Amino acid sequence: MSQTIGQTRLAYSRAWHHISLSSPTTPSLGRLASRISIILQGKHKPIWDPSTDCGDYVVATSCNDVLVTGRKKEQKLYYKQTTRPGALKSMNMESMIRKWGGGEILKRAVRGMLPKNRLRDKRLERLKVFEGEAHPYGINLIKFNDKIRTVEPDVEAEVEAEVLKQDSN
Repeated sequence: MSQTIGQTRLAYSRAWHHISLSSPTTPSLGRLASRISIILQGKHKPIWDPSTDCGDYVVATSCNDVLVTGRKKEQKLYYKQTTRPGALKSMNMESMIRKWGGGEILKRAVRGMLPKNRLRDKRLERLKVFEGEAHPYGINLIKFNDKIRTVEPDVEAEVEAEVLKQDSN
């Protein structure tokens, strides 16, 4: 007997969420990263299972406006190691934002909050970060700052315009 009830393909379909960091209600970096990691894992869905990858896509824009509290921009250090002796390099958050942008800061924060397993890199690939407001995923977006998009593209008007254009030729 099958244990699945209903249309499972629809349950596992991936939605696209948009988060704008320039919004005045955007939380600080850590709180935002934990919310994004929950969406990437799919823990907000009733079908969530730790062994399956059922998470959604997240598009984060205006990452250069990432909000951190205290003096973290000057004091927080990021490390990288080339596995050679004496090759440990450190860089503070401010210089990292200048060099690679705020998107790299957000990606590293989300990466640290995802489970350390084989699905981690696949989940992190679904996080799309952009320094400005422009991005190529506008047609895919369903949710914007936890609000469902109600305006659908006006396909009928486009078809009518195309038919009128062909009739006039």
